Amino acid sequence: MTNEQNKPVRDEPRLLSRRTMLTTMGAVPVATIAAVAGATEASAAPATINLSAQRQTIRGFGAMAHAAWIGDLTAAQRETAFGTGEGRLGFSLLRIPVGENQADWSADLATAQRAAELGVTVFASPWNPPASMIETFTRGGQTNAKRLRYSSYGAYAQHLNDFTTHLRNNGVNLYAISVQNEPDYATEWTWWTSTEMVRFLRENAGSISTRVIAPESFQYVKSMSDPILNDSTALANVDIIGAHLYGTSYSNFPYPLFKQKGAGKELWMTEVYYPNSNTNSGDAWPEALDVGEHIHHAMVDAEFQAYVWWYLRRSYGPMREDGQISKRGAMMAHFARFVRPGYVRIDATANPASNVYVSAYRGGDTVVIVAVNKNTSSVSQQFTLSNTSASGSVTNWLTDGSRNVAPQGALTMSNGSLTVTLPPRSIMTFVANVSGGTSTGDTYKLVHADTGVVLGVQNMSTADGGLAVVWGDTGTADHNWVRVTDGSAFRFRNANSGKVLGVENMSTADNARVLQWSDNGTADHRWTLVANSDGSYRIRNVNSGKVLAVLNGSSTWGAQAVQYTDNGSTRNNWRLVRVS
Repeated sequence: MTNEQNKPVRDEPRLLSRRTMLTTMGAVPVATIAAVAGATEASAAPATINLSAQRQTIRGFGAMAHAAWIGDLTAAQRETAFGTGEGRLGFSLLRIPVGENQADWSADLATAQRAAELGVTVFASPWNPPASMIETFTRGGQTNAKRLRYSSYGAYAQHLNDFTTHLRNNGVNLYAISVQNEPDYATEWTWWTSTEMVRFLRENAGSISTRVIAPESFQYVKSMSDPILNDSTALANVDIIGAHLYGTSYSNFPYPLFKQKGAGKELWMTEVYYPNSNTNSGDAWPEALDVGEHIHHAMVDAEFQAYVWWYLRRSYGPMREDGQISKRGAMMAHFARFVRPGYVRIDATANPASNVYVSAYRGGDTVVIVAVNKNTSSVSQQFTLSNTSASGSVTNWLTDGSRNVAPQGALTMSNGSLTVTLPPRSIMTFVANVSGGTSTGDTYKLVHADTGVVLGVQNMSTADGGLAVVWGDTGTADHNWVRVTDGSAFRFRNANSGKVLGVENMSTADNARVLQWSDNGTADHRWTLVANSDGSYRIRNVNSGKVLAVLNGSSTWGAQAVQYTDNGSTRNNWRLVRVS
């Protein structure tokens, strides 16, 4: 079987040794995955979703792009990676490298720029400081091991600042930067001890102009991060405790010391592949279900706020070499597309039946439930949402041996209860709307102030992607929009379809089409109202900053609704006429 050892040396030399390490440290090889007995549908204990029991705030899900090692993504692959529609991964995090030479700093810029345009959070990790700052030493049996000279600590902090400035000057506001990728697994790059890491954080990290990540231990080795948490000065100069999960057992996922001393800090999982890097393993089934379970434990047991894969496009990654989503990518998309940045994980019965794993998340009045069934038989699973009597349609998506994040027929929640059948060896995501915590507001017609036509949905469609068009006010249900309060903004939910108003592909361009979509929490579903002196409003999209308009200001029935630059034209004004 071909493996990563056959790849060029610059192409991540750790991979073969890591695969061996995973086997010896407790990761379960494919050949030993036990089939779970059961040929008929089993019933699980009810899974209770506690809407008011909030845990960590989710920053997102994503992957690493590294053009120097693997080549850059194509324009189409960027859309697949960071778009949120059907057939997309929905990644909201992108990790890029900090090159040791400034000449290399633009290698990943095109991907970072497009990601930033789509609202993705970009952060970066270095493998080595500039060569002029490094000294060599002998570590164990390794000669010519590398470490940062203490006299260069200040210059290294400036190096990280210069990289941050370079990206900012090119349209990418770097969210955070790491001190060092895997300082404790550095045969091919620069070693740091925990003492050195704390010293740098204490003396130099305070000058770094963006958020600081440390230590990014390769196996979530707590002896690398404990000294940071136990040193108040070092801790004050770090914003995110970062960790990798290569070979880390689930029993080592919890971090009590972080819970005790990490208030105000974030906890991110910034790199992993799981369970192996065997060629073409990204589509191996049912092995890919292990990824779904792994993410579940990372969210529930470790309470990470971010989950980031190694190479984004790779045979064992979320995107295959041909740019198509793999089975492992489908596992990630079940979380990434629907659990959006700013959502909060809420308590759920994590293991209602053997080999069934449930986690839940809330954003405003949207609740997302992800359920993994690793059994060889289907499972009847009831979800009971506490503190709500919500009823209505529940959208849902399925991945199994033959389908990838496939939308399924709508289900019905009644009085806060939903019973579903989880197919054998599958993962499902459910998106429901609930009351409590946010206002569901009143129902309005959105009337174009210049022409008097009203906003509706083409052919009264109830499908994702149904186009928003203007029409004469004939009284059909698709002309009614429920204004849902969402923090400082609103969502407009169509009374006929239950979908919300958004922008195609989260575009930020003028004349991008406005359409309806399942309420998956993306920023383009949020709108603010800017009042005009005549009582009308400009309806501004949170993601793009553009306002709701009609293509060319047309009054023709069926004209397409679009977004456009807020240029002060009265053709961009709307009246909200209350229906109920």
